[in-house]
Order: sequence, then structure tokens, then C-alpha cells
Amino acid sequence: MKSLTPVLPRSRRRFAPEGAVGKITGKEGTRFEGKAIVFEGEEKALKAILDGTVKKGHVIVIRSEGPKGGPGMREMLAPTSAIMGKGLGKDVALLTDGRFSGGSHGFVVGHVTPESYVGGPLALVKNGDQIAIDAVKRELTLQVSKKELVARRKAWKKPAPRYPRGVLAKFAAHVTSASQGAVTDKDLQL
Repeated sequence: MKSLTPVLPRSRRRFAPEGAVGKITGKEGTRFEGKAIVFEGEEKALKAILDGTVKKGHVIVIRSEGPKGGPGMREMLAPTSAIMGKGLGKDVALLTDGRFSGGSHGFVVGHVTPESYVGGPLALVKNGDQIAIDAVKRELTLQVSKKELVARRKAWKKPAPRYPRGVLAKFAAHVTSASQGAVTDKDLQL
């Protein structure tokens, strides 16, 4: 039996080693390559889209929106709507460890795992990095040398939690990766 998930060459897997979900219809094309513009959270990205900071050719990277970093994996409808409203739907792409709904459209890839909050490769992306997204080959490629990624990994520090106490802190401490369903009761026997 053939696997439905392609096994990508190791060099291509480093960006989303546990997977990602591309919501690409083909109307926006099947391949996008551009320079990263990185935001810590949806609000900062939305502001930059609306004020014109985001330009044609950008790959918008929204991180810290995954199950642990959000916490809760917020939907990225506002940024994708703003992209379309600014007429950039075919001119930019969006990558995030957050999620999308049925209302989102454009060249978007979400559920990037492992998420940035736990040190996934998304956490290592810097402004200006070249990123290629190929929907046909199902590849996300961060075009940065292995040596540079090793240096960035050594310098990376886990961000402070958004909620250090309370129910959201408990959720963040127990939730699994989006690749495992973003559940808090993985070991619960039903």
C-alpha cells in the first residue's frame, strides 16, 4: 500500500517536520517564492497588512499562534481577509502555526508543526529569508543554510507564555501538537 503522505528529502523536511496544511485551490497558483516578513502574533501581522508594510512578493509568517503559543490555535481569517482586501491575494503567501477556516482563502499554509513556541523551524525564520512553497510537490523550503539554522537554533530562546497562570496556562502546558490533534486528553482512555 502506498503512503498518502510523501516522504520528502531530509533537506526539504526541516521547515515543517511534523507537517502543515496548505489551503491552496490553484486559483492563486501552485507555487510561490518570496521573502519572509515575520510577525509574532496575528494582530501585528494584520496591522502591517493594513498599513502597507506587507508588499507584493512577501511570505507573511505569523508565529506564536499554535496550540501552546496562542494558546489555542486562533483562526487567521482577519489577516487573510485583509490580504484580499488590499488586492494582494495572488502576490503574497501566508505561513502560520495558527489555523484557517472555510472563509480563508489565498496562498495560505497553516498548522505548521512543530509550532514556533516549542522551537519548531518556524521560530528560526528571519525577515528577508527566502521561502518557497510548492503545492504540487507538497514542499515548504526555507532557503537558509544548515550552518545558519544551527546558529539560529543555538541563539533561540523560548518565549515567555502569554498566560503564566489560569486555565489558558494549564491548556498550554497539556495540549499536544497540531499534528496530533491539539488535544489535551491524548492519554485519556474512553
